[in-house]
Amino acid sequence: MFLKNSILSLITILFLSSNLFSQTIDHWETIVFADDNWKYRIGDSEPPSNWYTSTFNDSSWSEDQGGLGYGDGDDNTIIPAANSLYLRRTFEVIDISKLEMAILHADFDDAFIAYLNGVEIGRANINGTFPAYDAPTITDREAQIYLGGLPLPYTLNKDKINQCLQNGNNTLAIQIQNRNIGSSDMSAIFFFSAGISDATTDYSPTPSWFMPPFTSSDLPILKITTQGQSIQNEPKIVAQLGIIDNGPGNRNYVFTDPFNGYDGQISIEIRGASSQGFPKKNYGFETQDSLGENNNVELLGMPKENDWILHGPYTDKSLIRNVLAYYLGNKMGQWAPRTRYCELFINDDYRGVYILMEKIKRDKNRVDIARLDLDDNAGDSLTGGYIVQVDREELGNGWWSPFDPFPFIVYQHPNADDLTLPQENYIRNYITDFETNLASANFDDPVNGYTQYIDVGSFVDHLLGVELSRDVDAYRLSSFLFKDKDSKGGKLNAGPFWDFNLGYGNADYCDGWMTSGWNYDDQSCGNDQPFWWDRLLEDPEFRNRLQCRWMELREGPYQTDSIMQFIDAQADILEESQARHFERWPTLGQYVWPNSFIGNTYQEEIGYLKIWITERLIWMDNNIDDMCETVAVNNLLNSFSLTVQPNPFSESIDFVFGENNLNENSTIKIYDALGQQIQILNINGNQKVEWDGKNSIGKEIPSGIYFYIFSNENNQLKSGRVIKQ
Repeated sequence: MFLKNSILSLITILFLSSNLFSQTIDHWETIVFADDNWKYRIGDSEPPSNWYTSTFNDSSWSEDQGGLGYGDGDDNTIIPAANSLYLRRTFEVIDISKLEMAILHADFDDAFIAYLNGVEIGRANINGTFPAYDAPTITDREAQIYLGGLPLPYTLNKDKINQCLQNGNNTLAIQIQNRNIGSSDMSAIFFFSAGISDATTDYSPTPSWFMPPFTSSDLPILKITTQGQSIQNEPKIVAQLGIIDNGPGNRNYVFTDPFNGYDGQISIEIRGASSQGFPKKNYGFETQDSLGENNNVELLGMPKENDWILHGPYTDKSLIRNVLAYYLGNKMGQWAPRTRYCELFINDDYRGVYILMEKIKRDKNRVDIARLDLDDNAGDSLTGGYIVQVDREELGNGWWSPFDPFPFIVYQHPNADDLTLPQENYIRNYITDFETNLASANFDDPVNGYTQYIDVGSFVDHLLGVELSRDVDAYRLSSFLFKDKDSKGGKLNAGPFWDFNLGYGNADYCDGWMTSGWNYDDQSCGNDQPFWWDRLLEDPEFRNRLQCRWMELREGPYQTDSIMQFIDAQADILEESQARHFERWPTLGQYVWPNSFIGNTYQEEIGYLKIWITERLIWMDNNIDDMCETVAVNNLLNSFSLTVQPNPFSESIDFVFGENNLNENSTIKIYDALGQQIQILNINGNQKVEWDGKNSIGKEIPSGIYFYIFSNENNQLKSGRVIKQ
């Protein structure tokens, strides 16, 4: 099955430019193939103690074509069910001086340890120096090639080659370990390839799926080494992390640069819910000292902390949706996680583009609320700070809201294990009191209504940020709330923003692809959002604040051209690395649940994102006024009329008011397409105000689209656009 011209799907070998690869490697050749003849021994007892060395006599062992195994249909030689399997393959090296780099590619079920002339060169999913023939593996592990995936690479640099190999005969010895003898499958598929320094051909062409390792990147490089352990959902395992970050404009060399961004211990686990089913995983990790204690450090320029996230975009083929959402959140004045793009290796296996980001956590540089200690059980100290989230019950301890549709609210920080009973009761009762008030007949009372419980501005911002994205998980999942001590404000805040990879038109369910419609009252997913959002929008004053905030954002961070420029800037940052990423994860042109759009190129994915957001902004512009029926605004709106003429204009434009008496604080502010204020016109009670098409320093503005906001004192009453010809 594993012919040298593999029948696997072709993966184009990526050479972005000659300086991305070692200058001393002319080409790659494969020395050992999975379907070569291998010596083998069934692991029904302990083998001789020196079985893995080059001097061991394996003449009594069986010999047959590799890959060996059973149960998956990916085997050339079927063996009986076994605890383990021992393999040996002797091969000849013609001239070791020509070998600049080597790679062992391993595809296996469930674990392995590989030795080259008696020196261990790779392992996965098993602990112990020399595990027994019937030792259990850490977890189950499925072979990948027959599923359309790639084998894991284990890289040997020049020094390791000189340590392990010799001219003439060499021995590759491998122990395959099954989860247990009752397992339904076992696989053993291994290749050994080398980078050759000249044009001579001593071995064989590489398999069609072979990807030469790239040696440098314009993004920071993160390298995680697990000493053979598999990263699991829980618990965290101890590993080493090295970061290569030579700064903006400088290349980062994978194999030759020292670790200068971090070099130390971490504990790491797989994180996420549905995303755990994808081949590309998300990880959470803590930076630690050598004793396993928390170690607060700066990573890639982000403030010191010890809790971090490695987000691996998989369904989001733009690679930037979360980065965009957090950027907009910060521009709104709300804290959202900082982010940095990087390229990740785990045990020398290239995992593609990742986003290093801050975990949502109480910290002076993150969610800046008071620290809640175990002895804070009364008075003001009991009132904060708390972080909770609306999410799935299985994500942690919490409580069910008593109000239909009964969302589950998780104790997020501190988690339930670090909360006392009075603290648990306090935050639960506070949120329940807010809900009870919101459900009451007088919920919109300006003194005794819901506003005494929440920071209204944060709820306005959260609703607008979520609605712009139309994220299908919004409100009902990954929705955070936090509360500080009463002495520090003490009201419940909505946020921070989190988990938008299924937003901005990326989902084919729950109307996630539609640019029209409000997410807060969407019925296509069962209407399981907390009732809070519907109820808040029944309050005229809340709707008024929502409209005014939308107008403000549209002239600032939500200005269309500003968002488009940000997206283009991110695509430029990823121009080089995205090509490697999609070689590793060939998802372009493929449906990945739950994609609503399938682009054949990265540029098409970026183009779709930009078009979707533009159409969504237009829809919200045209519909948010329909939600806004406040008495205060309507009375003011009814008190004047405003005509803008001529529009388009070439030299000057007039703003003409009806028969009204506008006070001296009324103004018209003019903004350019980037959301920058360029002029302010004072009305001073006049019926007509002329603008001469010049900015605040008297310079004539260029042709283009401009925006105006008319305000009477602090009330923004009308906005629109004008065109300068």
